[in-house]
Amino acid sequence: MAAKGRIRVRLKSYDSRIIDSCCQQILDTAIRTGAKVVGPIPLPSKRSIFVVNKSPFIDKDAREHFQLKTHKRLIDILNPTDNTIESLIHLDLPAGVDVEIKM
Repeated sequence: MAAKGRIRVRLKSYDSRIIDSCCQQILDTAIRTGAKVVGPIPLPSKRSIFVVNKSPFIDKDAREHFQLKTHKRLIDILNPTDNTIESLIHLDLPAGVDVEIKM
């Protein structure tokens, strides 16, 4: 029941170091099982900025800015075998990484 085409893996995380280590684990697993890998392709990071008043009363000009960056990566696994799919399912990735897999 091997997929003919490809498996597309999208990763999202707030920490770029964690997402890079997850990409490396997925690459090592796919290469070890004999599949061809394209990526990791860095996708544009999304930046969310939040503005908060420092003081609740009269100092309207005193504000703090906080930002939250979402890093994204894309990995394509071409010609995956059954062993590749099984290995990806049982892969233990750290917390804080959102993984989307499309076949």
